[in-house]
Amino acid sequence: MERHWSHYMHLGFVHFMLFPEVMGGDGPILESLRHLTADDFFQVAEITHIADPDVAKQAKALSETTKLHLGFGVQPILLRNQFNLASIDESHRQAVVTRVKQAVDEAYAMGTRVLGLFDGPSSYPGEEYKEQALNAFAESLKEICAYAEQQRTDYTLWISLEQFDRDVDKKSLVGPIEDTLPLCQAVRAQCGNFGLLVDQGHLPLLGETPEGTLSAAREYLGHIHLGSCIKKPGHALYGDQHPRFGHEDGENDTAELTEFLRTLFEIGYFDKDVPTEKPLCTFELKPAPGEDSLSLMANAKRTFQAAWAAL
Repeated sequence: MERHWSHYMHLGFVHFMLFPEVMGGDGPILESLRHLTADDFFQVAEITHIADPDVAKQAKALSETTKLHLGFGVQPILLRNQFNLASIDESHRQAVVTRVKQAVDEAYAMGTRVLGLFDGPSSYPGEEYKEQALNAFAESLKEICAYAEQQRTDYTLWISLEQFDRDVDKKSLVGPIEDTLPLCQAVRAQCGNFGLLVDQGHLPLLGETPEGTLSAAREYLGHIHLGSCIKKPGHALYGDQHPRFGHEDGENDTAELTEFLRTLFEIGYFDKDVPTEKPLCTFELKPAPGEDSLSLMANAKRTFQAAWAAL
């Protein structure tokens, strides 16, 4: 590719996955965030709930000083609390919607333009109750999107739905693209601030291909995660554990990232009107035992540069 990648996209990292010690809302949030703010290879960091208001203010100031854009991820909140936005138990569903609305407020306070979420862990109830769960999830998404619209400032927060695996690790309702698209259509019909987040590392777990999923999702696509996974049962990192690119048992490396980026160009992702300054591609890698976060940053950068050169 002749032009620099920054002409087409903003690259970033999922901060709370790169530094999992901050996933609960505390820990070395500022110290770890500085590794991303100091590296001009990245323009975005996806953060999550920050428990200490003073730390949140400092994180926002740090991002503004260094011109690092922030995104907000609700996924850790849902996972750690076993919350299910697709629950057919109405009292549970409403309680989770209320918590996500609080996250919307947090996202606005941090100046983020996009909020990523999913239905919740172990949310697939089986075929008998699948349609009921999908309808419940659609209602949750509509309520959250409407709340984000009501709370708008000089912009409206975009709600970004992430696909997860259905039968390997997270066992999520959403899910295969054939179930995801009708849901997206139903929500987008009422909510203009809604779109789909496709994670490269989830596609092998779903038995899907970049060409098939990205082509089908192009109308709703507004956010991308780059990463890998391991499909070997019994492996210590089996499932959705975000291994580094090029892991000897992993699914994705330079060739797969090249294909993924090429497909994004083919479907016009980098020409889309998106809620962020430029289309987002954020790495989601997690240190395995014996690995460290800074080495994974280097892994992502070198893999991306090799993939870009191969386009």
